[in-house]
Amino acid sequence: MDDDQQNEQNTLLAWILGIAVAIAIAVSLIIGVVAGIGGSDQANGTTTAAGAGNATGAATMVAVEVVEVEVAPALATGSGIPELVRFYFETGQAALPADAGAQLATVIAWARDNAGAKVGISGFHDKQGDAAINAELAKNRARAARQALLSAGVPAERIVLVKPQETTGGGDDREARRVEVYPAQ
Repeated sequence: MDDDQQNEQNTLLAWILGIAVAIAIAVSLIIGVVAGIGGSDQANGTTTAAGAGNATGAATMVAVEVVEVEVAPALATGSGIPELVRFYFETGQAALPADAGAQLATVIAWARDNAGAKVGISGFHDKQGDAAINAELAKNRARAARQALLSAGVPAERIVLVKPQETTGGGDDREARRVEVYPAQ
C-alpha cells in the first residue's frame, strides 16, 4: 500500500467518524430538548411519567392530562398558605434558576400536605418579536416550573397551567418574562 492509498483510507475514516459524531450530537440535542419540556406529547397535551412499577419491578408509563385554562384560578390566601413565587427569565431562555427548588419549597410542602390544594402556574411574555414564538416560550417556562413541582411530588392533577399571557412588563422588561407559581383556589 502506498502513501496515497493510506491517505485515502485515513480521509475516509475521518469522514465516517465525523458523521458518527454529528449524528451522536444531533441525537443528544433531541433527547435534551424532549427532556427539557418534561417529556410532553404536544399533540394531545399529555405528559408521561414513570409509575411506581409493576409486579416485576419494571417502571410503567402513565399518561397524565395537562390541565391548561384560559383564566388563571384565584390566588388562595389565608393562614398557612404560602406566598406566590416568581421566576424571571433572560430573553429567549426557559431554564429555571438553580435555586428553584428552594424557592418553591413552601408551595410544594403546602400542596403535598393539603389534599385539596391546587397550584396555579402562569407564564408571561412580552410583545417583542413573534407572538406565537413568545407564547411557546412562555409555555415552556411554565412547563419547567410544572416539572419542578412534579419532581418534588406534587400530583399532576392538582397543577393548573394557565395559557400564556402577554404583558408589557411595566417599566421592567423582565416582568414580562416571568412565571408565577401560586397556591390556587
